[in-house]
Amino acid sequence: MRLFMIDVSPLRSSAEFRLVFAARVVSLFGIALTTVGVPWQVYAMTRSSLHVSLAAALVGATTLVGTLAGGVVADRWDRRTIILVCRGAAAVVFGVLAVNAAVPNPQLWVLYVCVAVNGATAVSQSALMAVTPAIVRRDQLAAAGALVALSTQIGAVVGPSVAGLLIAGPGLAVNFGLCAVASAVTTALLWFLPSLRPSGEVTAHPLESLREGAGFVVRNRVVRGVLLVDVAAMLFALPHVLFPQVVVEVLDQGPQAAGLLYTAPAVGAMIAALTSGWTTTVRRTGRVLLVAVGLYGAAIAAFGLSPSLAWALPFLAIAGAADMISEILRRALLADATPDHLQGRVSSVWLAQATVGPSAGGVEAGVASRLLGPGPAIAAGGAVCVVATAALAAVLPPLRRASLHTPEEEPPPGVTEHAPIEPEAVEVTEVVEVASREPDQR
Repeated sequence: MRLFMIDVSPLRSSAEFRLVFAARVVSLFGIALTTVGVPWQVYAMTRSSLHVSLAAALVGATTLVGTLAGGVVADRWDRRTIILVCRGAAAVVFGVLAVNAAVPNPQLWVLYVCVAVNGATAVSQSALMAVTPAIVRRDQLAAAGALVALSTQIGAVVGPSVAGLLIAGPGLAVNFGLCAVASAVTTALLWFLPSLRPSGEVTAHPLESLREGAGFVVRNRVVRGVLLVDVAAMLFALPHVLFPQVVVEVLDQGPQAAGLLYTAPAVGAMIAALTSGWTTTVRRTGRVLLVAVGLYGAAIAAFGLSPSLAWALPFLAIAGAADMISEILRRALLADATPDHLQGRVSSVWLAQATVGPSAGGVEAGVASRLLGPGPAIAAGGAVCVVATAALAAVLPPLRRASLHTPEEEPPPGVTEHAPIEPEAVEVTEVVEVASREPDQR
C-alpha cells in the first residue's frame, strides 16, 4: 500500500504548507466555477465556439504576461504581499462578473475585460509556486508537488458540477458571486503566512533576469523536453472550449451535462493523485511521463468519438488520470533539474506555457470545429497528440533516459528495490550539473 498511498508528510510537518494547501483548495473551487461560467455565458451570448476560444486566448495572453512578470517579481519582493494583492484583485474581478451577469443586458466587452484582468493576476501563481521550497523540506518537494496537484483536483471535482447546477438554477450571477467569495476566503487564509522574502539579492535588470531563466530552459535538455511534451498535449488535445458545443450539438444535453464534462477529468485526476505514491519510486521517470502523455491523447481521441454521455465521461476520466500522472512527473523532473536560484523564473516559464498553451489549443480547437465539427475535431487532436508524443520520444533521448533516482540511492523502507538503471541512463552533462551544485542543493 505504501507504493500507492499519497505522501502527506508536508501537511504534517509544515503549518505554512497547510495554509497554502487549504487556500488553494478554496481558490481553485472558485476558479473552477468560472471555467464553466465564462465559456457558457460567452456561448449563450454569441452561439459561437470561436468566440469562446477567443475569450480563452485573451486569458492566455494576459496570463502569459502575469506569470512571466511574476517569476521576476517573486525573486525580488515579499512573496506573501504579492499573493495577497493579486488574490484580493481577483475577488473584485469576480464581483464585477457577478454584477454584469445580473443586469438585464450583460455586456460581452465587460466579460472580456474581466477575464483579461483576472489573467493578469497570475503574477501570484509564480510567487505561490516559488514559495513551496521555502516552507517544506527539500526531500519533501516531490510529495508537496503531488499534494499541490491534488489540491487542484479537489476544487475541480466539485466546482464544475456545482457550476452546472447554479447556472441551470439561480443563474450565472450567483455562480460568479461564489467565485468572489472563494477568492476573499483564500486571501484571508493566506494572510496568516509569515513574510516570505526571497533569499539573496537580485540586482540585474528584470529583463536580464527573465532572460537568464529562459536561457536555462532552452539549454537544459530535460527541462526543454518536459515543456515540449507538455505543449504537444495542450496544443492538440485540450477540447475544453468545445464542451458547450458538444453538449448542445452532439449529446443534446443541457448545462448539467456541461458541468459533468468538466468534472470527469478532475475525478480521474483525483483518483490518480490519491494513488500516486508509486511515482516517487519509479526509475524510468522520463519514459513513464511519455507513456502518460500518449495515453492522455488516446483517451481524448476516444472522447471525441463518443456517441453519448455514458461513453464520454469514462474516457475523460481516463484522460484526467493520465494527465495527473504526467503533471506529477513534470513537476518532479523540473524541480530536480533546476538550481535553487532559478526556481522562481523557471516556474514562471512553465506556468506561462501551461496557461498560454491551452489558450492556443483552444483557438486551434475552435477553428478545427468549424471545419470538421466538434467530435471529429476532438478525435483528430487526440490522435495528433499521440503521434507528436511518439515523435518527441524518438528525438529526445535525454528525456527518455531522465530519472529521479541514481543507482547509489537506497529504496524507501518497505519498498522492493527496482532494477538498477542501465549505464546509459545518466548523461555526462547531468553528472556535471549535479557535481557542480552546492552540497545542500544535492
